[in-house]
Amino acid sequence: MRPSHPSKPSYVAKVENIEADVRGSNVKVHVQWYYRPEESIGGRRQFHGSKEVFLSDHRDVQSADTIEGKCTVHSFKSYTKLDAVGNDDFFCRFEYNSATGAFNPDRVAVYCKCEMPYNPDDLMVQCDACTDWFHPACIEMIPEEAKQIEHFFCANCSTEEQKLLQNSHATSRHTDMKVGIKRLRRNQT
Repeated sequence: MRPSHPSKPSYVAKVENIEADVRGSNVKVHVQWYYRPEESIGGRRQFHGSKEVFLSDHRDVQSADTIEGKCTVHSFKSYTKLDAVGNDDFFCRFEYNSATGAFNPDRVAVYCKCEMPYNPDDLMVQCDACTDWFHPACIEMIPEEAKQIEHFFCANCSTEEQKLLQNSHATSRHTDMKVGIKRLRRNQT
């Protein structure tokens, strides 16, 4: 939906109902707003994806002429399976209470040594032994190196024999379907 100022990004809302007067000249839409992380209490955090929105409890009635176009708000799971993310693709993994700033769910799985929730925009590598996921920077690796390695063993799982194999790594980004699906199954436990 059209933002209040042209320099701001478009608002995202779920259309719940459309009504018109008897002549059809005055069309109103009942919407439920999605909030961007920076619009929430606490603001954007490191683990929020660039296309992440929160379904809020904030409902409103707007004129139909404020609608700019259609977008798709995917579940977190389906978003991470997309082959390509378009300008009109978003994802939602939290519901947001606009009055209290509370999120549902209030906890999500965390990964890596930094214990952060998964951000589908970030590259991660998976330990072949414990199957935990790590950001390359957190394990003192550059992203280019992480993309080329086929096997990886974290510090907790490394043995001398495994260190010899550490010239290859499993990687994960939202565009890597095989590893991405594996990651999502882990998130659901």
